[in-house]
Amino acid sequence: MPEDGLKRRAEEVLGRPLDRVRLVTDTTQFMGLSRGDVLELQGKRYLITGVAYEGRFGLDEEPKHWVKRALDLEDGGRKLIKLVFYEQFDLPIGHLKVRCYRSPRKEARILELVRGRPEFMQGFTLLDAVGNEVRILDRVPGQSLDRVLDAQRIDHQTYFQTRLRDLLTKFMGCLEAISFLHAHGERHGDIRRDHIFEHSGHGGWVWIDFDYNFELAESPFGLDLFGLGNVLCYLVGRGIPTLQDLKRHRPEVLDRLDSGDLSLVIPNRVFNLRKLYPYLPEELNRVLMHFSASAPIFYERVAEMTADLGPVLALLP
Repeated sequence: MPEDGLKRRAEEVLGRPLDRVRLVTDTTQFMGLSRGDVLELQGKRYLITGVAYEGRFGLDEEPKHWVKRALDLEDGGRKLIKLVFYEQFDLPIGHLKVRCYRSPRKEARILELVRGRPEFMQGFTLLDAVGNEVRILDRVPGQSLDRVLDAQRIDHQTYFQTRLRDLLTKFMGCLEAISFLHAHGERHGDIRRDHIFEHSGHGGWVWIDFDYNFELAESPFGLDLFGLGNVLCYLVGRGIPTLQDLKRHRPEVLDRLDSGDLSLVIPNRVFNLRKLYPYLPEELNRVLMHFSASAPIFYERVAEMTADLGPVLALLP
């Protein structure tokens, strides 16, 4: 397509004029890609309209420069385009250090594996001119789980009596989805509450972002399981209480707590929630305590967590 025709098509899909349009076939230097660039990937073209932002746990949103918002020039569909970006770091868990790293190839595998399954984000992978694995993602309509719960403007006991059972029922579906990944030898790698979206159409919960992986020989799925424990604690507590929060808002409960009541991974987070909310069933609290510093054993498989959590639903109002 001649350059003037490309600009005309881009403006037609965007619905407004563009100062300039540039055709790009090599996405390696993703920091230099911006609004008006058209990515050509294996015969398909995508107009970049901006960069994606991510806010985490109440912090201001920050740009993810390797993730671009885009429009498909063929049908005008809205996409997220994840470009190749590598990073790695060590995450301490108890006395262990877990090596975490980004793997575009791993995310490409998972997108292929979960195609058509509504509990996962959908997309596919295309190569640019130099072989970079570029992931083309459908945007999940709706809000992340942390925003869904932040909108619950009720006290915790009312939340427990009216909302928790429904939320944990949906969470069981999330557990089954991660179990599916594990059964195929894959890990999510970055399980967090803001990586679950409540779909505004069908109402189900959808996992997003699969590009992190980790190395933990002692427990091949361990980091995923600890992530699931954090999400469960967040759901049960309508937020994960920290020692700092309790000192400010509920100082009278601090004397009830000891180090064994805290998270093994993030030791200022309280996981023994029954000491804060005595109306919680002991059976539910026992699941949470598998992720605490005092746990004698930890879950090794999602199925173990599901088996313990499933019967608890019947105990909830």
